[in-house]
Amino acid sequence: MTSNAKVYYIASKVLKEYRIPFYSLKVSDKIPFDVEVVLTGEEDYDKINFPVKVLVKDEGFIDELLARLEGRKRFKNIYIAIDPGERPGVAVVGDNRIIEVYHLKSPKDTETILELLEKYPKAKIKIGHAAKRHRVLMLKMLAHVLGEDYPIILVNERSTTPKVGGIESSQVQDIVASINIALREGREVRIGELIHIHEPSKREIEHIKSRSRELSGGKITISSELAKEVARGNMSLEEAIEVYKRRKLRRGGKNDFRKEG
Repeated sequence: MTSNAKVYYIASKVLKEYRIPFYSLKVSDKIPFDVEVVLTGEEDYDKINFPVKVLVKDEGFIDELLARLEGRKRFKNIYIAIDPGERPGVAVVGDNRIIEVYHLKSPKDTETILELLEKYPKAKIKIGHAAKRHRVLMLKMLAHVLGEDYPIILVNERSTTPKVGGIESSQVQDIVASINIALREGREVRIGELIHIHEPSKREIEHIKSRSRELSGGKITISSELAKEVARGNMSLEEAIEVYKRRKLRRGGKNDFRKEG
């Protein structure tokens, strides 16, 4: 369903190669009742009122289309794999083939995961077992939408992160680690089993307080109370620092963000 001749050419050529039957429609045409997916270009995408649309930019659209078509799914097994951390890496892997990769802003940046679950409805989530507080924070965010009974696969991520040199090495490492997690076996658990954790140890709390000093350039050390909330996965370290700042301001310490006594 497109007004763009190039989009029509690419879509019809690929559909014929895959022997997928299709209608050729104008944007103003009524969509037949038996249509499952609408293919269109960027200029017409927002004009079309249909629940399942696939954007055609190049021949790569076929992966998403086949994933959407019930009974025609290209991939027998598809996983959305997460390498938890301050900037989680995410990979979508179908039958050991990398489909998409992402580098998230924070553990609370779960919108991408939810969009991928909608895009690949039969996908299963895999998540690495390390970076516990980041993992718990992310899973708590997902549990708000998916529920605590939602099944995920917990993977031992030992040796999944490669050594990479260069300016963007951290970003590359997180993404490669997520790909490796997708390719590993794991055990299926429910989200609820992983988000109710024991009280953090003194060592964990001190480590989080130390990280708060690093992130604030040595200006702030959050309280043990806030560090516990971070360790429990109830807030990110950045949020804890902001809470600490607000509390200090309320107490009149506008220019004193030094370590709390």
